[in-house]
This record gives sequence, structure tokens and C-alpha cells, in this order.
Amino acid sequence: MKKILYLTDLSYQAKGRNYGEEDIFITSRLKEAFDVALCHPGCAEGFEDAVDLIVFRNTGSVIGYKDVYQAFVKRVKKKPLNTFNSFDGKADMKGKEYLLALTKEQYPVIPTIDSKEELYLLPDTDAYVIKPKDGADSIGLEFLTAAELDERDIADRSMLIQPKIDFVYEVSFYFINDRFEYALYAPDQTKRWRLEPYSCSEEDIAFAERFIEWNSVTNGIQRVDACRTADGRLLLVELEDLNPYLSLSETDETTREGFICDFIQALEKAME
Repeated sequence: MKKILYLTDLSYQAKGRNYGEEDIFITSRLKEAFDVALCHPGCAEGFEDAVDLIVFRNTGSVIGYKDVYQAFVKRVKKKPLNTFNSFDGKADMKGKEYLLALTKEQYPVIPTIDSKEELYLLPDTDAYVIKPKDGADSIGLEFLTAAELDERDIADRSMLIQPKIDFVYEVSFYFINDRFEYALYAPDQTKRWRLEPYSCSEEDIAFAERFIEWNSVTNGIQRVDACRTADGRLLLVELEDLNPYLSLSETDETTREGFICDFIQALEKAME
């Protein structure tokens, strides 16, 4: 059988999510089709040349092992290494800078700038969200009033600035390659990771597909996170194209089994 090196951090602690449990379930199913070995990205180098594919999954925020991550990406491109996700994405795997590009290209995204001198480009608001460009898992995210933002020194363009959006709920769309798999949403906006199945309209799926098409990832799992505004629009919150948590435990058995079957097929194709 083909050999897979599955990169994960089974001990990673995340609010409202059990990374280890999800990856134990996924790999228990993958071993029916492949020889699978699990390890942390920090231990990957010694095994990379012995496998047919490296699957980058629930490894936690790369902020916690930035040097290891950057060295891994260099090896991926230099050797090259066959990976899933492929490291040709333009979104979260490269930081949050893409939100600026999508704003300028007038995609349906929460308007984003990185300088207080550009506040005139944002809609009028009494409150703002700031977050680091290399952030993840809400690390470094703050809510500020207009007065607090005015006093804050963020002149180095290391932070993103967004208006605080009045939204009804958040919804996530999950894709394998360019295939839509399922959607989940948080009906209680104060509990981001208490998710329920979401019944998508064709318009909803088309919204998510715009970002999948924009990103052009060759192989991989992507999660399109959006919020439903008070006036009914969907706006992109983030496009997770590195190691999106899948919340598979919140899906029904039919959806879960369909995802696993499609995942196995996508991995087989990546190794052709």
C-alpha cells in the first residue's frame, strides 16, 4: 500500500475543539487504504523521504512552531515533497495578508486595511477589530473603540484593521479540492464552535466557491468561514487553506462517511 506521513499534534488544546480526537478518527479510516504514520511537524524531516504523501492536518497554530513550519515549507519546495494540502495556496497558509487583496479586488469580504491612514476606506463604525497578520485561533485579536484605535500605535502594518460587523451567525463551508462537502453554522454567535448542520442555498455555495476558485489550491482541504450580516449578506471572515479543523463530530454519519470516501479518493489521486 501507499505510505502516508500524517502530520498532527494530538495534544493541541483548542477552545471548543478536539484536534486529537478528530485526527485519531480520520487516521483510523485512512489506514484501511494506506500505510499511515503520525507525527508532529517538528519530527517530520526524518520520515519525509520514506513516504508517498505528507498530509498536513490538525497541527495547531503555526505561531507556536514558526521556525519548524518555515523550514518544512522550504523543504517542500526545494526537494520537492508531495503534500496534501499542496503549498500553493494564497490564503491562511501565508498569513492574513490576502484579506487586504480580496478587499481591494472587491470580493464579498469583511473590509480590511492595515494602516489607520486608510480608515476612510472602511464603513462608518464605532468599534473595530484588530488582529496580527500572522495570527490564528484568535491569537492577538482585540476589539477597540474608535478612540482606543486612535491611541494605538500600529504604524508598522503588522496588524489588520476591520470594522466590527453586526452579524447574525457564522457559517463554514468545507471543500476537498474544489468539491463542496458540507456546511456547518453557529446559531449562537457567542459560541463559535457549537456547530450544527447548515442547509445551503445554491447562492451560499456559489459564494464559497468564488474563494476556492480564487485560491487555486492544487490539492487540499479548505474551509471558507463567513458571517451572515444583519442585512442578509455573506461576508468572508477567513479562508483556511493550511490545516482547517473539520468539526466532523458535528456532522451526521452520512455526511461524515461521504467526506472520508472523498478524502481517500483525493489522496489516491494526489499520489498518482
